[in-house]
Amino acid sequence: MANAIKASGVVVRVEATDFMKILKKEAEPLVVIGKGGVFSKHHQYLTSYKGLAFFTTSTLALELPGKVQIIAAKTISIPDV
Repeated sequence: MANAIKASGVVVRVEATDFMKILKKEAEPLVVIGKGGVFSKHHQYLTSYKGLAFFTTSTLALELPGKVQIIAAKTISIPDV
């Protein structure tokens, strides 16, 4: 597999509950998961829906539906705007 070096486009930050609602709209959603944080660790989640990338963080791991395809990333970098 190729290494992803840079991604560009629109990233929409949503609350974890809204992220879960987005996952339910797809038959087999693809989710990239990672861990972040220096002082307080958190779980990171990224998925695509209708051409937009949706991102959320949570202090606790989300219970993803069984139909989700997961890609584990070392880190997920989302630019602050």
